[in-house]
Amino acid sequence: MPHAPIARTETGADPYCWLENRDSAEVLEHLQAENAYLEAELAEQQALRETLFQEIKSRIRETDLSLPSPWGSYLYYQRTTAGDEYPRHYRSPRPADDSLSVDESAEHLLLDLNALAGGGFLSLGAFSISPDHQRLAYSLDTSGDETYQLFVKELASGAISELPFSDCDGSMTWANDSQTLFFGELDDTHRPHKLYRHRLGSDGAELVFHERDGRFFLNCYRASSERQLLLLLNSKTTSETWVLDADTPAEAFHCLAPREEGHEYYVDHGKRDGAWSWLIRSNQSGINFALYGATEQAPTRQHWNELRAHDAQVMLEGVSLNHSALILSLREGGLPIIEVQAHGQAPYRVDLPDAAYSLYVQDSLEFISPTIRLRYEALNRPAQIRQLTLASGAQQVLKETPVEGPFDADAYVSQRLWATAADGSQVPISLVAQREVLHARQPAPLYLYGYGAYGESLDPWFSHARLSLLERGFIFAIAHVRGGGELGEAWYRAGKLAHKQNSFNDFIACAEHLIANAYTTAAQLAISGGSAGGLLIGAVLNQRPELFAAAIAEVPFVDVLNTMQNPDLPLTVTEYDEWGDPHEPEVFARIKGYAPYENVKAQAYPAILAVAGYNDSRVQYWEAAKWVAKLRANKSDKHLLLLKTDLGAGHGGMSGRYQALKDVALEYAFLLKVLGLH
Repeated sequence: MPHAPIARTETGADPYCWLENRDSAEVLEHLQAENAYLEAELAEQQALRETLFQEIKSRIRETDLSLPSPWGSYLYYQRTTAGDEYPRHYRSPRPADDSLSVDESAEHLLLDLNALAGGGFLSLGAFSISPDHQRLAYSLDTSGDETYQLFVKELASGAISELPFSDCDGSMTWANDSQTLFFGELDDTHRPHKLYRHRLGSDGAELVFHERDGRFFLNCYRASSERQLLLLLNSKTTSETWVLDADTPAEAFHCLAPREEGHEYYVDHGKRDGAWSWLIRSNQSGINFALYGATEQAPTRQHWNELRAHDAQVMLEGVSLNHSALILSLREGGLPIIEVQAHGQAPYRVDLPDAAYSLYVQDSLEFISPTIRLRYEALNRPAQIRQLTLASGAQQVLKETPVEGPFDADAYVSQRLWATAADGSQVPISLVAQREVLHARQPAPLYLYGYGAYGESLDPWFSHARLSLLERGFIFAIAHVRGGGELGEAWYRAGKLAHKQNSFNDFIACAEHLIANAYTTAAQLAISGGSAGGLLIGAVLNQRPELFAAAIAEVPFVDVLNTMQNPDLPLTVTEYDEWGDPHEPEVFARIKGYAPYENVKAQAYPAILAVAGYNDSRVQYWEAAKWVAKLRANKSDKHLLLLKTDLGAGHGGMSGRYQALKDVALEYAFLLKVLGLH
């Protein structure tokens, strides 16, 4: 029998804090020992892991062409090839008939990520074509720590220049002269805090803006009209926007509305009623946001005119613009909705086929275009790129992500359920299973996923890999707990700061609902979450371990109390608005009351697999390592407890597509083992 690594303890408040000594021989040996223990415990699953990997891979079209995007005189697209970990980026001449037909004989390879990766980690940050289509600006992360190197490629000659800047956040934004680039720099806590202006051919860069408040992130991007550059400065609760004419990049940015604590506003520039205008989404009149307009000449706050009032039942999540329409992204009843306001026509909402789904404006294409593209998917329906003709509302499916081999979406049933939380709140659950599994009305193995933080909406999504569980009789469900944004801003606020316990109560209520209604049993219930969702998993394991048979925690934020007390760590200060500042005694007590690491106790826990990335700059590797060490020392059961640390990866795991599939196969094999399924 393999022997589990036992981490030594030190005296003091945090007995495993020595695991934070990055790059020390002792720490690396411990992490390697944990990886070896995992492989030994799962050795008998090796054949199953390979079977699952081949199964999942067989459903994916390994050689494929992305949907080309028209821009100027070209079509831009990606091509994946069987055996390659990464796509290649291309362009070809735009056909005279304005079709999306690619001319392979005239296509131009822009970037080959496979060649750049060299078998190691690689993440592409910016991929930005200059307005004159002569250059490509791109950025690469080769370790997983989300620090990028910047490059510019001359597309005519193929010459590549590496820009002489370090600690970059990966962003690269062109001005309209196709000579000036704006990029962001990271501070010691990995926060984008400075914006620089670089003119091609020069050796240095000019500092444009320095954001000194540690809560605020800095981000520069082009407006929909391509006529303005926008500099967004935002914390979790407050924002401020500065603007600059993209034709005069050497000038200074100007502020539209100075920051005011609690006021969030987001700006775009385009045409309204034939005139160049500013569009502003602001929460100044209510938490679900209202829409305002301003003339190009008078964009400051005192000149904003209300175009769409605040609605307590409908969240205004986003605004997209082109020359002929205003497209609103709304959220109502827990579901995303697209509303189109085409010039001179009555507003209409986009019709969709499923009861629970994911929908967003994927690409507004060129500013002057009669169409936009929507990305649509459901738990039982692969992602579709739909072309929406703005004037008529007509939809056309341009591309559906293929599922190779036998697959019938109608063989699966997607449902929306509601659980009642401890305080009476109704919590939505999205669920999918094979039709025959649900019709049998017998408890089945169930995989319950959750997140519940930052106001992020966990809309239903399709997964090629998940079919391997569904085909084995699993039910998959998503618990849309408070702290997420599925039911608007109030739903988010009810699961943060002093109300964080609601997230855990909601997840527990969803589990209890699924058990009480015979979808599953505690002995068949597996739970999973990543990052802040890993905090969710760690907390509910401490509070109700008997409800679950297995848990997977991906890059879990489980050492929240110690992390939030260390302002020198990446992102800590910016997180105060989400969790609170534990230097305040009442906040310290509150976080200590639910923090997964602090609340590990001598009790039986389900089988657990924790996954960490050694180069993760968001959730440090030691959070999972310390948590597993404390669990191993305290738990009273003999259930499997495993830690996998990807020593060459960051927050998103391994970068190659095949390696990512192997990671999923390992997790599924773990579940099948601990649930006693073969």
